[in-house]
Amino acid sequence: MTFTRRTILSSTLFGAGLLGLRSLATGIPTKLLAGGPQAFADTMSTCANTRPQYVILATSGNGDPLNANAPGTYGGGALATVSHNLDPSMKQTAFTIGGTSTSAAMPWSTPATGGQFSQDILDRMAVFHLMTNTPVHPREPDVLSLMDATAPKEMLPSLLSRQLAPCLGTVQNQPITLGAASPSEGLSYGGQALPIIPPLALKATLTNPTGPLAGLTKLQALRDDTLSKINDIYRRSATRAQKDYLDSVITSQSQIRSINQALLSALGAITDNSVASQITAAVVLIQMNVTPVIAIHIPFGGDNHSDPSLANEALQTTSGLGSIAFLMGQLKDMSNASGNLFDQTSLITLNVFGRTMAAIHTDGRDHNPNHQVSLAIGKPFKGGVFGGLAPVGNDFGATKIGSIAPLDSLASYGQTVMSAVGIDQATISKAISSGQVITEALA
Repeated sequence: MTFTRRTILSSTLFGAGLLGLRSLATGIPTKLLAGGPQAFADTMSTCANTRPQYVILATSGNGDPLNANAPGTYGGGALATVSHNLDPSMKQTAFTIGGTSTSAAMPWSTPATGGQFSQDILDRMAVFHLMTNTPVHPREPDVLSLMDATAPKEMLPSLLSRQLAPCLGTVQNQPITLGAASPSEGLSYGGQALPIIPPLALKATLTNPTGPLAGLTKLQALRDDTLSKINDIYRRSATRAQKDYLDSVITSQSQIRSINQALLSALGAITDNSVASQITAAVVLIQMNVTPVIAIHIPFGGDNHSDPSLANEALQTTSGLGSIAFLMGQLKDMSNASGNLFDQTSLITLNVFGRTMAAIHTDGRDHNPNHQVSLAIGKPFKGGVFGGLAPVGNDFGATKIGSIAPLDSLASYGQTVMSAVGIDQATISKAISSGQVITEALA
């Protein structure tokens, strides 16, 4: 369900009394604004997680052929029979990932060899060969729940969001979905379905110039109003340390003006609900510290049973990897109150299944329950290829990752992502019942 602008405001982005916008306008954490003086101790305490990350999840229920031309699918022996895309733009190209030589279709490489990724991105790119164990599109929610390995009524994005929100001080604990292309891609939190907020709806909400729903256009006035209201509440009863803390986080008028102009400019560039617009909206939400986890949809060839010469696969593999490079570039260019978003944000991908990779037929690719490629790109990850490909029946499937069996690889991916963003092992083990952390993939 796509909610109206008013519903979005009341249920997600701003919170009661425009709490999220007041936090953005003042620099004061939402927990402190909502909790009053008694929240000082908790707000000023040090979070046990010293490396929390914002997470952007690219997910698809289409079963895109992201796996078909990825690092780890080229080589001799049986891999020589993998049916790769023969479009000239997809030719096999050598490059280095995390200090190790590999090869993949050309868009995976660096611009010097016709690819999409700068070397600093490749050095943070972990490529996981996984098995989701389903060929069924509507089971995307089950895959996001790691095929029942998560705690009941939880998905990997909701587990991440629940654990990261307190340390990042976000407006809400729940993740936000910007780009679900089908109902199966919608997220839930504690078993409750979450709304889908397309980029155009976000823009309309945040750039509304008048009325009770006014957003970014009223930040300076909202700052002054908020500081006036809290003056008596906090400054008369606060200790010296608490007053110093308040002084250290309160954003100046000039800073607010800069934030206002930057975010309005970014939102003004949104003219549709495309992938580029989803990425822009996701970066804005991170800058506003609304939520720890944001879901988008990046096409990589779709459900390509009928794709003569795999032309659409070539086109969307190139554009999809280009979208990831664009996102990383946006994160490099942007910052929030606490620093560089390129270091503070990780991208992960998780699709319902991959595609067949043997030359079974010539018109396209079928569903493959035995092999899927997921990426994790960010400062906490070590660049490399984890797992691989081997013949299974008349096609190919994922191999072991070290001692981890293919059936446990999906849950292990979930554990690895949670560990990378600073969640402790006791919490991870309670949240995900099988698999293990792939420590080699951690920086």
